[in-house]
Amino acid sequence: MMTAELLIVLAQIWGGIGAIVAVSFLTIGIEWIDEDAQGAITFRPLLIPGIMVIWPLVLWRWWALATNQDRSTSPQAAPRRCHATVAIVLTIVISTTLLISASIKQTWPDHVPAILLEAGQ
Repeated sequence: MMTAELLIVLAQIWGGIGAIVAVSFLTIGIEWIDEDAQGAITFRPLLIPGIMVIWPLVLWRWWALATNQDRSTSPQAAPRRCHATVAIVLTIVISTTLLISASIKQTWPDHVPAILLEAGQ
């Protein structure tokens, strides 16, 4: 399987799981997390793209609030605790990706003759 095909398959799997989470969260779970969302259904379709992208965080927060595992005073406290770790990991991943991509040398096929391009008229 080519790299592009693998990335497309992984994106489809991620989006499929995200769509399932978005539908279940917007029909069942949003009232548990935000009591002001009860009866407000017109804004829920606007949340679908965001939930599809960050569905692991949505599931984690939903589970933490449903099981009273969240002891923070602020709903944003738990995600903010991991910002430093995520920043370090992203720095390492992006730097490594750039270094590897810069070190890979593409070779031009020697059997292809050069073509002189003419100026447009």
